Parts: sequence; C-alpha cells; structure tokens
Amino acid sequence: MISEYGGALGRRRSLPARLLASPARRLDWALLLAVLALSVIGAVLVYSATRADGSEGFLKKHVLNLAIGLILGGVTTALDYRLLRAYAPIVYGAACLGLAVVLTPVGATVNGSHSWIVVGGGFQIQPSEFAKVGMVVLLAMILGEPRDGEVGPGRRDILLALALAALPAGLVMLQPDLGTTLVFATVIIGVLSMSGAPKLWVGGLIGAAAALAVTVWWTHLLKPYQVHRFTAFADPSADPQGAGYNAQQARIAVGSGGVFGNGLFHGEQTNGHFVPEQHTDFIFTVAGEELGFIGAALIVALLGVVLWRGLRIAREAADLFGGLVATGVVCWLAFQTFENIGMTVGIMPITGLPLPFVSYGGSAAFANFIAVGLLQTVHLRHNPYE
Repeated sequence: MISEYGGALGRRRSLPARLLASPARRLDWALLLAVLALSVIGAVLVYSATRADGSEGFLKKHVLNLAIGLILGGVTTALDYRLLRAYAPIVYGAACLGLAVVLTPVGATVNGSHSWIVVGGGFQIQPSEFAKVGMVVLLAMILGEPRDGEVGPGRRDILLALALAALPAGLVMLQPDLGTTLVFATVIIGVLSMSGAPKLWVGGLIGAAAALAVTVWWTHLLKPYQVHRFTAFADPSADPQGAGYNAQQARIAVGSGGVFGNGLFHGEQTNGHFVPEQHTDFIFTVAGEELGFIGAALIVALLGVVLWRGLRIAREAADLFGGLVATGVVCWLAFQTFENIGMTVGIMPITGLPLPFVSYGGSAAFANFIAVGLLQTVHLRHNPYE
C-alpha cells in the first residue's frame, strides 16, 4: 500500500512543477515584456500626438489594434512553427493576392502610396505588412531545407527563393512603397546570409541590389515625391516649406527635448502639429520632444532587447528552418527600427516606415505581433524533442 500510494504521488506532479513545465513559463519573457512596454509607451505617445484634436478616437483604435495584435501573436505562439513548412505557400499566396488586389480599383491611395484596402468603419488594411510575414516563412521554407548531401541551399533553391521573392517585391514597388521594398531586400539578404549559401551569392545579390538602385534613380522610375524625399534628406534646408519640411520639423522637435524633455503632453511642436503624421511615421519625435534623450534612449533600449532576444532565438533554434524564421523577423524589425529613427534624426531618407510596436497603426501592429509570435513559437520548441 505504501509503495502504491507513493507511486501514485510520484506520478502526480506538484503545482509548482506543473507551472514550471507550462508553455507560459517557457516563454521568452524578456522579449514579451519589452514588446508590452513599447506598446504602452506607444499608446501614451499616440495619445499625446492626437489629444489636441479633442478626441480620443485614435487612442481607442490604437488600443483595439494592440488587443487584436496580442491575440494574433498568442495564436501564432501556440502553433508549432514546424507546421509552417506546409502552410508557407498558402501564406505567401495570400500575401501576393492581397498585394494584387491593392492595385485594382478596390485599393485606396494614402499619402501618395496606393497600398490600402478600405474595409469600412474607419478601418483600413495594408496587405504589404502581412506580406512581410509571407516573405519570411517562404524564404525560410526554401532555404531552410538543404537537399541530400548539401550543407546549405543549392543553386536551384537560391534561384527559386529569389524568383518567388521578386513577385511581392515587384507588386509593392508598383504601389509604390519604397520602404517596404527595402524591408524585403534586407530580409532576403539576411536570410540568405544565414542559410549557409555561398558568399558569392550574397555578395552578388548585394551588388545587384546596388546596381538596381542606381538604375531606378537614373531612369526616373521613382515618383516625384520619392525623389523629393531623397533630395530633402541630402539638404533639408533647400526646400524648408516643401519636401524638406518634415525632416526639418522632426529635427527641431527632437532637439528641443534636450536630456529630460519638455514633459509629457507639453511639447510645443507636438501640440502645434508642426510635424506631419506625428502619431505614425514620426512618433519618435514625440518621445524626443516630451521625454527627451532619456525617454528616447529607453525606447531604443527596449527595441534593442527585442532584437537581442530574436538573435538568441535564431541561434538556439532546433533546426535551420526555425533559425531562418527568427533571422527574417530580426532583419525586418531591425531595418524598420533603424530607418524610422534614422529618418527622424536626419541620417536616413524619409520612407514612411512606422516604428515597430510604438507607431499608431492596425496592419503594422498585427504583423509585428505575429512576428513576435513566430519568435516565441521557435523559442518554445528549441528542444527538438518537444
């Protein structure tokens, strides 16, 4: 009786043991807490940038978007990332279909870019944000499964990956959305580099991208407003009331905050709406003006935590596919972070990319939280026997 009783107790794990073994306990909490902190800070900054209108509509929509994003991230986390191999073509196809629909009369133009689908009720969908997810999982599927006898992707795999990646990139360029195209290029180069592909391919791809950029510039394929953004980046003072206005006002806002800022809700540039799109593309100017260098540095540090945890997850992934999924997500978020903050402080041209987890937006928030879910699901299953 004693042995049977003891055996029964031995088979029944204690509550602490069950908690330690639960999926929630094994989440990457540093990553999750950093994302949640950025989301809270972003909500406060969005409210500060829009409160002068006397309406809380933007804040309410933003909080709703964050709630939906958290649900999407949780669902993605619960999925076994290894199943994405089978569903990657479907995700990719859906992304391309959405990008194609945008180019039809169904699509809507916002700020010069035909990138949106209006669904009513004041809500819009930007398929290019979800295409980033499709790009990541497709590249990981193709480049993350070397053929027999190969340690990395072969020539056929690389050519197939580049050909399939060219389709969504081309559709995005037709909108035109230069910022998302650059995100795609960064993801492609990053995933290809970490897949074990020959360095000659990586170097050749970088060279081809540079040659394409020069060709696009000299053949005037960019829209006039895109050209003006680049010229304003080179010299914002050349047209302070035109193309250089955004860049100049952003610098003024960030610089006026000093070390400790002017105080939350007390930014003159923010309250006066001198910086256009301050709740979306230029949300970092609100942080710089009202929270100062300290607040801006905190946001950068939290984003750094997200990228650091992403790199660690990529390194510890159970297989190459999982590692490439995490690598693609890190490349996506890293470039978007650098570009957004860079254009705010004047070291990068303006491209319209939002700051991950901070800027106002629906589709961007959904895609960002799905990306975090991808990192979490790879992390949860880094042990190949789980």
